[in-house]
Amino acid sequence: MSYLEILQSHGLTQLQWVAIILAAFILGFSKSGIKGIGIVIILILAFVFGEKASTGILLPMLISADIVAVSYYNRHTQWRFIKKLIPSMIIGVLVGVWVGDIISETVFKRVMAIIIIASLGIMLFFEKQNTNSIPKNKAFSNSAGFLAGFTTMIGNLAGPISNIYFLAMRLPKNEFIGTGAWLFFIINVFKLPFHFFVWKTVTKESLVLNLTLIPAILIGFFLGAKLVKKISNVNYRKFIIIVTAIGGILMLFR
Repeated sequence: MSYLEILQSHGLTQLQWVAIILAAFILGFSKSGIKGIGIVIILILAFVFGEKASTGILLPMLISADIVAVSYYNRHTQWRFIKKLIPSMIIGVLVGVWVGDIISETVFKRVMAIIIIASLGIMLFFEKQNTNSIPKNKAFSNSAGFLAGFTTMIGNLAGPISNIYFLAMRLPKNEFIGTGAWLFFIINVFKLPFHFFVWKTVTKESLVLNLTLIPAILIGFFLGAKLVKKISNVNYRKFIIIVTAIGGILMLFR
């Protein structure tokens, strides 16, 4: 089939095309550092393609945006945090692959929403204590890594978990973005073979659709990067807390 024939095979209406282009734009915007709005992308794509199929549509888009993000923010990456999280994230992904066809998605997302909101409550408590202490317990980083890996495999929902972890580590704005960019680039590439060969949610047809959406991702990223430069570190922390809370609430009532 030709390029156009493959696109037409998706059977998308004009409204659906507008929706997924908007999702791609928001994805680029999010990867530039405007964190916490990823739940909107997931909602849009799930509405157009269905729950599980949307994870395969989104993953190559995430990797494309990750490549731009790591190129832009590479010098700010704090590798020590990535080294702490990656092993437990990989275990979380593998468990997510195994239970992906078993667990009730509705129950899972509601449990995750409760965890996210509860974690934010804890974060807000520590924010009000005006302390600069950083959690150094291995159980904290391992739990955050496992939950992030598991949720990113099940429904690309790891953003709120990683946001909470990096907030707890008190990373400045650019280090927050650069470290998260590399972390998710690595883990998203690791997830790709499972979507190809196990879940079969990534196909030649879906990759052609992804290729079409790259310009919207790039526009969103560079517009978002300009906005991030204007946000102070203090206001960035407040912004992340607010949008992560909204994402948790949306997930709860999805």
